[in-house]
Amino acid sequence: MTLQQLNYIITIAETGSINKASEKLYVSQPSLTSAVKDLERELGIILFNRTGRGVTLTAEGADFLPHARQIYLQYLNLMEKYGKVEKRKQKFGVSCQHYSFAVKAFVEMVKTYDMAQYEFAIREVKTSNVISDVASMRSEVGILYLSDYNRKAIMKLLKSNGLSFNHLINCSAYVYLWKGHPLAGRTSISFHDLEPYPCLSFEQGDDSSFYLAEEILSTNDYPRSIKTTDRATNLNLMTGLNGYTLCSGIICEELNGSDYTAIPYEADSNNPNSIMEIGYIVKNNAILSSIGERYILEIKRYLGREART
Repeated sequence: MTLQQLNYIITIAETGSINKASEKLYVSQPSLTSAVKDLERELGIILFNRTGRGVTLTAEGADFLPHARQIYLQYLNLMEKYGKVEKRKQKFGVSCQHYSFAVKAFVEMVKTYDMAQYEFAIREVKTSNVISDVASMRSEVGILYLSDYNRKAIMKLLKSNGLSFNHLINCSAYVYLWKGHPLAGRTSISFHDLEPYPCLSFEQGDDSSFYLAEEILSTNDYPRSIKTTDRATNLNLMTGLNGYTLCSGIICEELNGSDYTAIPYEADSNNPNSIMEIGYIVKNNAILSSIGERYILEIKRYLGREART
């Protein structure tokens, strides 16, 4: 097995076509096909299903691909740091729960690079997809949170996917709502105060679990609730229906606008507060690319500013 063969497999999987991969790699189609068959014989598995419309990964190929990506990406990151590689359009992706600060840090990171020379991606996705994206190396970095309630379940998922969690900041719960909301003038808001209004939360899919919820205090019994899939819809429902969500209190006005506010959640004996430990996940023993390092730096800078305000 060679690094070149791994690159071939990754490119074919991404393009879904031997012909398109051949054009992208500047390798003849017969040579590419031969290299794949040689690797399949060496491994004793079939990586691709070949049809008239292109190729798709077999079950064995789908299992092999994340390992191939990890090895090849780590090679490229090592060469970037310590060696010389041919000029290439470097890729960098982030998958995160719906955090405006994660997007803001991404914006600041991208500004420091020539976008014509890189392929950037940021994905605000379900919690399970944050984990699977980093596990499959679709994204280099993931952003999510732990709490006393979900920590054991999430850490088990991270361990089974070969991922590590790295602490960024601890936050208490805040109620996030628009400034025209009847409760917007309060210095704190209790669960009882919120009962007449709809609680907004991000949908986690058919196999959703309380452990995967993005909102802290997800186990509370909310009499009114609405599921959404994106931050823009959440903001619209806050304005249109006096909805609210529970969050970290770290809000980026530059991206979300100045019409919204975060007010401390007031705990009681039946509805206690909780701590969100926000952090980033990466593959175990991963060597971050320089872009990955820069992104983490921008997140720490932003969260550091927020912690001082």
